[in-house]
Amino acid sequence: MKVALDPTPFHSTHSLLEFPALAAELGYQYLQLTPHRDMIPFFTHPKADDLLVRQFRSACADAGVEVASVLPVLRWSGPDEAMREAAVRYWKRAIQITVDLGCTQMNTEFSGRPEKPEESEACFYKSMEELLPVFEREGVHVAIDPHPDDFVEEGLAALRVVRGLNSPNVGSVYVASHTFHMKDEPLEIMRAVGDRLRVVHVSDTMNHHASHGLRYITNPPGNDVRVHQHLKIGDGDVNWDEFFGGLNEIGFLDRDDTVMVSSVFAEDDNALEVSRYQLREMRERTEKARAAAGSVA
Repeated sequence: MKVALDPTPFHSTHSLLEFPALAAELGYQYLQLTPHRDMIPFFTHPKADDLLVRQFRSACADAGVEVASVLPVLRWSGPDEAMREAAVRYWKRAIQITVDLGCTQMNTEFSGRPEKPEESEACFYKSMEELLPVFEREGVHVAIDPHPDDFVEEGLAALRVVRGLNSPNVGSVYVASHTFHMKDEPLEIMRAVGDRLRVVHVSDTMNHHASHGLRYITNPPGNDVRVHQHLKIGDGDVNWDEFFGGLNEIGFLDRDDTVMVSSVFAEDDNALEVSRYQLREMRERTEKARAAAGSVA
């Protein structure tokens, strides 16, 4: 398992080419490359040319850091056909950038619209008809997260959509901060997904269903919103013993093709210390889960 840093909290304080050295300084051997205005921004065409990609790969080599995963967020399931076609073009360039960075793992979101689930699912499969051969030809695996406000938000429903593609190059992401939006129980999802689970994002969140649904109040009542946070481990309601224990049960922690990412976005003002804290917690809780399983055996 590769343990990676999501450098999003440092976008305003460090340049793109400084991320690898920063990750090394914080103790990480791996980076997850998330949307950045100079590389692959949200929703629009990638902005990196081949020179910048080579410079970033060189910066990684100098720092002794590898890119474990690349995460584009593009409108490949959007029911607007012109935007969907554009997203497919953007995806092709993002795949090439990933390959040129020496990375074989991508992860993303389903996108689309929850109020138009059938139309969005049809667009998703249409996009994948064109993209899946590219993933397979390039030897790239893509794992997909049912993000809150996507056309599919539930854990087991997302697995069914992935399974429908019938390809070993497509799998799943489990984002701990989305736990209380996925409807199904974490262990149920992990056991069902099994070795299709390739990427997990580690950050805490509050359970918005708590206090009979009144932990968060929006006005007017009944607003169609999704609320979650990306807090550091221990600041929310995620059951971390269950999370790490479940990952250990399905073999995620001991595979060489899996990625665990620290993805805390709520503490930019304390991002250096939080990133170190996250790394310590992920390592300690991984070992705790392994030891607990060993003692039971």
